[in-house]
Amino acid sequence: MIKHTAFALLLLTVPVLAQANAGGDTAGSSANTTARPVTGEQVYVQVCQGCHMADAKGGVGAGRIPALAKNSNLEDPSYPVSMIVQGRGAMPPLTDLLNPAQIAAVATYVRTHFGNNYKKPVKEADVKAIMGQ
Repeated sequence: MIKHTAFALLLLTVPVLAQANAGGDTAGSSANTTARPVTGEQVYVQVCQGCHMADAKGGVGAGRIPALAKNSNLEDPSYPVSMIVQGRGAMPPLTDLLNPAQIAAVATYVRTHFGNNYKKPVKEADVKAIMGQ
């Protein structure tokens, strides 16, 4: 049940991440596209906060969503990257939705917000190394 709930929530984020058609707008249609998230905060808001909540305190319901707020596991920059890249428990891997730059940005964002004070930024190269690229 937990995996199904997380998957359903993930599916809700897909339209938010949709990019504009390469061909552009067609006659008689209206463009309805949302910009792809670029900053760590944008990625968090559009992809992560649906489960981890706006305050990053997680939650309990159909499953337990871990808090990112004041999370000592985030001290190691590879921890959030590994969770995003590989997934764990009810959280699926997000590499189909996020590129290495977005993963680095959101990992850095959660490490420097929500009561976390881990200053070392996560770099795209760090993400690619964990992804085996």
